Amino acid sequence: MTPWPDGTELLERAIGYALGALADVAAPALSRPTPCRGWDLRTLLRHLDASLGALREGVERGRVTPEPTREASADVADPVPGVRERATRLLAAATAAERSAGGAPRAASGGARPLALGAVTSAGALEIAVHGWDVHRARGRLDRPVPEALAAELLRLAPLLVPPGSSARAPLFAAVRAVPPSAPPGERLLAYLGRDPRAPPAHP
Repeated sequence: MTPWPDGTELLERAIGYALGALADVAAPALSRPTPCRGWDLRTLLRHLDASLGALREGVERGRVTPEPTREASADVADPVPGVRERATRLLAAATAAERSAGGAPRAASGGARPLALGAVTSAGALEIAVHGWDVHRARGRLDRPVPEALAAELLRLAPLLVPPGSSARAPLFAAVRAVPPSAPPGERLLAYLGRDPRAPPAHP
């Protein structure tokens, strides 16, 4: 039985959380530090923009290449509108891919290895949700955790996407942090991905 969730529901929830974090972002906030060491909010959003383009290529073209063909916003002063637009396009592409499969599993290929569509959308949901938390944190919204049900599902999938002892974690993810087993799912998810769920952002 496949461990990947069917459909785009998980991705949709993650995008909703992340776009909520981007509501009313003013230009001065783009220079604020984020939990991603060395990145201010503008840099983080440029990275997220590129990731959204890569994910869309995965679900739309059936492959994920090292340098996907997509619109880039690296030279755009305010990346927020582009992130919103590409998140919407990604969700639309995932929905269309699911429908075209008629409910059957559909594969996308990353290099020489086939990737289940559910793996692509799950990886996208994980990255988008965690970066949504990064944005909230950068904006000083310390009371906006990843929604509990979403975090719990992503926590189940995280070891499949980011193995705990794999060198593939670096440089995107730091070592797993220790948190109490009783910690909320959102905190355990962030700690698994190497973030300190309670630390203030570090200055870039």
